[in-house]
Amino acid sequence: MPERNIEFGKFGARGIKGYELVARQLDALAGFIVTPITQKRGLMARLHYLTRTTHAREQARAAGLTVTDRTLKSWLDGKRSPSRKNLERIDTAYRTVRRQNVARHLTRRLNNRGRGTRVEIHPLNQSQVPRPNQRVLEYRTLNIRHWDRIVQAWAAGDDQGLDDAWIDQIVDLGSQWGQYEYVSNIGFAA
Repeated sequence: MPERNIEFGKFGARGIKGYELVARQLDALAGFIVTPITQKRGLMARLHYLTRTTHAREQARAAGLTVTDRTLKSWLDGKRSPSRKNLERIDTAYRTVRRQNVARHLTRRLNNRGRGTRVEIHPLNQSQVPRPNQRVLEYRTLNIRHWDRIVQAWAAGDDQGLDDAWIDQIVDLGSQWGQYEYVSNIGFAA
């Protein structure tokens, strides 16, 4: 069984770690607010999401938004504007809370009652690699039936856990799984 890549890109290959692309795809499925936080509409949407219930406020505090209720109220009323540092905290807290809130739904959706979800894996870009060093890589598909560890690691923001969970799934590609640690794209829809 091949090991993980040690010197990726040594000969000019280009790609992204598979787990990073999986995280991007899960982010797309989570449906974050699109309007930037720098615009009033984006800020207000995030603040309303984080303050609409007591439970949401507790989750926001646990995610790092540790301002007073008075400050939150003045932001919501438009009397004061958050600093750049607080805008980053609000956005980080929003993404963290949103991931936690949709994780259970995404797991159920991707597991699809035991049938799983088909994942398309596009190989890395070898256009800059000299001809004698190029590998024969092909587009692969894989049906993942157990998304629990992947979604839990994504929701927790645990990159190492997500990488390990993803590698545990792509081992099903057989002896060539190491060639798909770095890829150009991963796609799945549920």
